[in-house]
Amino acid sequence: MNETHRPQVLPDHYKKVGYLGTDRWVSYGNQVREILYCQPERVLEVGIGNGIVCDALGNLGFSVTTLDIDPALRPTVVGSVTKMPFPAASFDFLLVAEVLEHLPFEDFSRALSEIHRVTARYAYVTLPHAGAVFLDVCELPLLPHLQLFFKLPFFWSRHVFNGEHYWELGKRGYSVRRIRREILRAGFHIVKSGIYSQDPAHYYFLLTKHE
Repeated sequence: MNETHRPQVLPDHYKKVGYLGTDRWVSYGNQVREILYCQPERVLEVGIGNGIVCDALGNLGFSVTTLDIDPALRPTVVGSVTKMPFPAASFDFLLVAEVLEHLPFEDFSRALSEIHRVTARYAYVTLPHAGAVFLDVCELPLLPHLQLFFKLPFFWSRHVFNGEHYWELGKRGYSVRRIRREILRAGFHIVKSGIYSQDPAHYYFLLTKHE
């Protein structure tokens, strides 16, 4: 196995309180909700983590296959997102949440090409997004919920490999515009993308293949 495609943390990492913060639970909920909206018959989750999303989807009646490079996490299939052992269009929906930043950026386009090859229609990709968050919420009786949300990317900050993330969206050289270009070049259409105010640490992309 390529040195950069090895597990970076032990399985217990995904079960720690520090990992399972509020934004992480919101991210799980957003992933499940997108699949509920799309109603795919065959789902592939790339990067099983602690299995919470997979278990939730299974409980909701979805057929889920999991892929991970770490056999200790007990995925359905052991393998890398850059070379998935599946025929083309094997799944209706690929869920790739907080996975691609764990590969050097030079592997990003190859991973996107594989995601495009293996999905028959949808892909949902999330990435860590560095930046300062400004959030103001106002709740008054009998009035609509008011919220002001803004995020300033750390575009001046150069990312340094920390043992897990080779790069992060929002830092110098990794703008949203650049990532969008790579996604479009891979043959995807971006249905929607952005940041949920309840989960400001992550940026999401809901993708479909061009017909």
